[in-house]
Amino acid sequence: MKLTDMKNALLAGEFDARLSEVYGADAVSAQQARYAKALDEFVALYGADRDVSLFSVSGRSELSGNHTDHNYGCVVAAAIDLDIIAVASANNESIIRVKSEGFDEDVVDIATYNTPDPTKFASSASIIAGMSAQLVQNGYATGGFDAYTTSAVLKGSGISSSAAFEDMIGNILNYLYNEGKIDNVEIAKMSQKAENQFFGKPCGLMDQVACAHGGIVAIDFADPTAPVIRGIPFDITAAGYALCIVNTGGNHADLTDDYASVPAEMKAVAAHFGKKVLRELDCAEVIAEIPALRSKLGDRAILRALHFFTENERVKAQTEALLSGNLDTFLSHVCASGRSSFCYLQNVYTTKAVDEQGLSLALCLAEQVLCDKKAAWRVHGGGFAGTIQAFVPMEHVEEFRAVMDGAFGAGACLPLHIRRIGACKIA
Repeated sequence: MKLTDMKNALLAGEFDARLSEVYGADAVSAQQARYAKALDEFVALYGADRDVSLFSVSGRSELSGNHTDHNYGCVVAAAIDLDIIAVASANNESIIRVKSEGFDEDVVDIATYNTPDPTKFASSASIIAGMSAQLVQNGYATGGFDAYTTSAVLKGSGISSSAAFEDMIGNILNYLYNEGKIDNVEIAKMSQKAENQFFGKPCGLMDQVACAHGGIVAIDFADPTAPVIRGIPFDITAAGYALCIVNTGGNHADLTDDYASVPAEMKAVAAHFGKKVLRELDCAEVIAEIPALRSKLGDRAILRALHFFTENERVKAQTEALLSGNLDTFLSHVCASGRSSFCYLQNVYTTKAVDEQGLSLALCLAEQVLCDKKAAWRVHGGGFAGTIQAFVPMEHVEEFRAVMDGAFGAGACLPLHIRRIGACKIA
């Protein structure tokens, strides 16, 4: 559809049913305005005489499985109603141009940039090139396009802005050049490989799958080359809860070693037994070998390994609880996951800056506000700084938000909803 016709149809309400399906009826007006503004930005960049399409990819929240995926464990994650949107139009070149709001335009020639280039690691251009190369490797068509994107998936918030961007490039190529026939999970797998090979980051698959799949999803990484992915048709909003993410701020600059130490110590325990990852062992084997492990690796590595085993079992219990509609059991395991992360995984604050404990403070405040209510709270994502997660009854959301915003600044608390639809074409 021509751009002017697209904007007129959007503002005339012709896409209201689709917007309601993706965002909910209450959000249609705001999303109309958001997409209309994105269309205007596209015109300013690339001109009005273009056939365009509108796309959306959700962010994600990890619901259970804190630091389990890198040792081939299990996770539960969900798409959320903060997303990245794009206006895109195919061109007759081998060039992909992407202008993301707040960032410089990326211009990538996919005819020449089609193999990993270490000098371009950690750039958005590397993701664009990597996604195109992955489509080609998997037997799909690719081609040039121009796109403007804007994102509500805040960087550094633990809700996977990078995975959403990767999935978005695949989503656009899927519909512009492959008639939308590529399954979203396959797009997610290509996104992971693009990030591993072209971006230079050895990430797992949880973020990409959760953003692309939509709804709540359980993932078992026992075989990381063929993870078992299971959709969970449970509606937390309909059950009367908001999923609140609290951004405590904090300095992420010196946390690389902290993050790396978690999988490294877990894998060091596995290596003591001649194994690659903890999933190849059981808890009893580790407990029986504690004296030798204490001498060789220290206590923290053992504690983190024990967290892995109990967290993996929690994920399985939470999956079954949601499948059977048992929200009380699910919530009790959320709190248990938080306690284990704080006490045993030890990823709530860094020992390099013990005076900076925003996550500890947020968890303490969450307990004070929610302890006498049927609710739950835990560290969210990688930890050490950043965000906590809470499942808050709707009638207590404003009370919870007021306390968190009062401590960490206006807008620190984000009440979210789980989004049923992941990567998609809007119009």
